[in-house]
Amino acid sequence: MAETGLYVGRFQPFHLGHLEAIRHILKKVDFVIIAIGSAQYSHTLENPFTAGERMTMSRLALEEAGIPSNKYSLVPIPDVNIHRLWVAHLTSLTPSFQIVFSKEPLTVTLFREAGFKVEPIPFFNREIYSATEIRKRMLSNEDWSSLVPRSVALFVRRIKGEERLRYLSGSDRT
Repeated sequence: MAETGLYVGRFQPFHLGHLEAIRHILKKVDFVIIAIGSAQYSHTLENPFTAGERMTMSRLALEEAGIPSNKYSLVPIPDVNIHRLWVAHLTSLTPSFQIVFSKEPLTVTLFREAGFKVEPIPFFNREIYSATEIRKRMLSNEDWSSLVPRSVALFVRRIKGEERLRYLSGSDRT
């Protein structure tokens, strides 16, 4: 029987660490559901990109990496902000899965308490492959594009993501 995994993230933006995590997951399962968390949030410093933009970034990155589209599904998941309901909410919006891949303590706890098998995923150079670090670099005009797949960097530039982030921070007001 084919196994399906779940990988939850905000992907603000999708970076090379996310890509390595998905490669790792696809060595263990036949199909992965990539849940785009906090889907209702955008245009803030912590969540500058829309769910649609994050889905596009993810698809472009996976396509660039040669990961076939029949190996994954992208599903936007809005937050419910009630931890006891979150797993039921998420499972109502996704295809069925047997295993959750996460290292995030709250995610691990909630899925284990709901009876799901949870496996950790290794962090890949977490100190630099971090969306927080990438957004920080965007704000300070430092190199960030080397931390994301080329297709993601091109997409972020096309939608003027750097300018959006700087404007939201108050550092690019006219």
